[in-house]
Amino acid sequence: MDTPSLEVDKIRPQLMTLERPKKLKILVVDDEPDNLDLLYRTFRRDFNVLKADSGMNALQVLAAEGEVAVIISDQRMPEMKGTEFLSKTVPQFPDTVRIILTGFTDIEDLVEAINAGQVYKYITKPWDPGELKAVVQRAAETYDLLKQRTEELRRANAEMALLTVLVEVAQAASSLEETLTPIARAVSETFTTDGCILQLIEGNTLVATQGTYSETGAIENWLAQDPLASEAIATGKMQVSLNVLKDPKLDGVEHYQTTGVQAHLIIPISYRNQLLAVLSLQWKLPSTLREDELKLIQLSAQLVAIALTSSRCQTSV
Repeated sequence: MDTPSLEVDKIRPQLMTLERPKKLKILVVDDEPDNLDLLYRTFRRDFNVLKADSGMNALQVLAAEGEVAVIISDQRMPEMKGTEFLSKTVPQFPDTVRIILTGFTDIEDLVEAINAGQVYKYITKPWDPGELKAVVQRAAETYDLLKQRTEELRRANAEMALLTVLVEVAQAASSLEETLTPIARAVSETFTTDGCILQLIEGNTLVATQGTYSETGAIENWLAQDPLASEAIATGKMQVSLNVLKDPKLDGVEHYQTTGVQAHLIIPISYRNQLLAVLSLQWKLPSTLREDELKLIQLSAQLVAIALTSSRCQTSV
């Protein structure tokens, strides 16, 4: 089986543009205004710092802002102690790294919180800015590692789930056409697209037979008028536009303007040098796909090629 070319060197400039590192978000919580401002000033250069003057207000900030990399909380606060507040954040944000600042010897509370996995480190007051910066930097690195491993596990599970679906679809279908929409749905759900089209090709020409999927309902098929689809068919290589609005070759292409698609991958599906179909992945926002995710899409295209070939062989018997 031939392998669709990823053309990483051509894609990399778009990846670099879209993956410019953003400052991680951290949340600092202290009921003393001077301490809160000092914490903010200490970290604002390296992080996107959110502030709250109580545990309750901090929970509201998290509800509005979502997950943060690190929470730094004072222990002794009115109404809700720091350890109590941090324990409430664990179920929703298990990967967030939590640090307690304490001026008292609340050993029992701290030991219990640490043993329960709720606190990464505690720092005694008055804290040294250099020491706290070093601890928070290590905490941010820990968070990045956790997220990386979580994402790797998610991708591995997604790949296995996609393979399982493709095998089931290929075995159950009574015709090649019946496999197209279930495959489009499985691929769309794996890569969280806003739209997915799997369209057959005969003699290097798109034919009417297709499978489409969009979580929001019907999806318009405009691949016959799409420059990326034409290039993918002509070259047999994946075509990528991760930010349509900034892509000069797609400037003025009407269907991108009318449908709101802002990122598009079009992958030729081939088996033993025979072009079987094209797979279109569409998003309504500029994509933030990494290089390894593009490689996973490439692998998925090979799985789709096998599924289509298997279905074609079964239905021709």
